[in-house]
Amino acid sequence: MNSPQTPQKALEEIKVSVPVKLAALWASFMFLYIYVDYFALYMPGKIDDILKGKVFVFEITQGFLLAALASVTLPASMIFLSVALPAKINRPVTIVIAVIYIPFTLFNLAGEAWMHMVFGAVAEVVLLGLIIRYAWKWPRVQSSIRTENYA
Repeated sequence: MNSPQTPQKALEEIKVSVPVKLAALWASFMFLYIYVDYFALYMPGKIDDILKGKVFVFEITQGFLLAALASVTLPASMIFLSVALPAKINRPVTIVIAVIYIPFTLFNLAGEAWMHMVFGAVAEVVLLGLIIRYAWKWPRVQSSIRTENYA
């Protein structure tokens, strides 16, 4: 017995622009970046060290906290800047900042690195790699600017 097949509907593919992809990747990076530090607070002795005024080998000072905030300000700003900057500026800025944050992310593994920190760093580096890839392969369009010879 043959039953008539009902046509299946395909999911609509919506093309997302490179700036939106970059903003989403930067947002994902920031979530991981923050949560790795947050979960580190659950490691035995971390809160005691913070109460004693130490993080890793660094003394907690106004300068340390300013540097820590500055280290998250740039990638957090890239969420907005990815959709706000013109492509000609966005592409190199995105690549440079992502390249800078790869060793910065790996430096955060110095000292006692638990599995959650290693996993987070690997995931962050993968996201930064995707950011670099999307920015590097940014599609180009034919320029409408014409040069005329005025002789």
